[in-house]
Amino acid sequence: MLTRFLAMPVLVAAVAIFLGTCVDALVKGIAPGAGLHYLLAWRFLFGGVLAFAVFRAKKRPRPSNAAIRFHTARGLLQLFCAFTFFYALTQLRLAEATALGFTASLLVAPVARVVIGERISPIAVGAAVLGFGGVALAVLGAGGDPEAQTGNRALGLISLFSSTVGYAFVLVLLRMRATKEDATTIAMFTNVVPAVALLPITLGLFGFPALASLPLFLMLGVLGYSVWFLMTLAYARAPAQRLAPLEYSALIWSAVIGLIFFDELPGWPLWLGAVIIVASCFIVAFEDHYRTRRLAQMPASDLPE
Repeated sequence: MLTRFLAMPVLVAAVAIFLGTCVDALVKGIAPGAGLHYLLAWRFLFGGVLAFAVFRAKKRPRPSNAAIRFHTARGLLQLFCAFTFFYALTQLRLAEATALGFTASLLVAPVARVVIGERISPIAVGAAVLGFGGVALAVLGAGGDPEAQTGNRALGLISLFSSTVGYAFVLVLLRMRATKEDATTIAMFTNVVPAVALLPITLGLFGFPALASLPLFLMLGVLGYSVWFLMTLAYARAPAQRLAPLEYSALIWSAVIGLIFFDELPGWPLWLGAVIIVASCFIVAFEDHYRTRRLAQMPASDLPE
């Protein structure tokens, strides 16, 4: 049964996205009571132990000193993104945070221009403008809904967009190293660096968390690593353009989970804004694919995924 499941990459990716939404819902549910600092420190600790065990089991070579420095900086940025996004989850509706989080994809092009000098096409610029029009609709529409005020909305939005900007930088940095390190090594640094950076500070300032919270933190660590593992498995077995649209199924899962567990029912402005954001992301994705085809002077069907 497990072998048959792993042989179906679309199903594997769909399960991974569902689990990712469950992670967000768990954070939203337990962070206010357990403490966001504890949640982050122990989630990364448990995830880091698991990621390091897999790294050792696969007998990956020791990364170079340059790679360690690079991934340490990237891991600290990843910690910033996680902290700001998790905080946003505690202040905003689950579906709203999910929809607005997709704007990170729209920011990759301008960030790549700044960091590695990639050219930005007019189509990508137009898609980004369209996408942020959808963001404005979603934010302003929900802002006028009294039922949407579940927390400090202004701080939640600032935190969310800080996270998306940071995550765009993370994606560009990953692109710079993707040909030099395998996914196991990258995942190990992604979990271990935040744990090493945050855990001593958390224990020194706040002490040990309540024992009752540790199973939840362990669950978050295992789920977080499982999402990465399943997505890596899926993308190794199917073309990226076939799996990428599944990412947006997180909108459906977040709406369903938000309604069942948090009594959240987003209004039409959020859904219309989400459609515009997703459409913009598709434009950017397909434009990048076909621009690669033009540069390579090859049919799109012949391009390696």
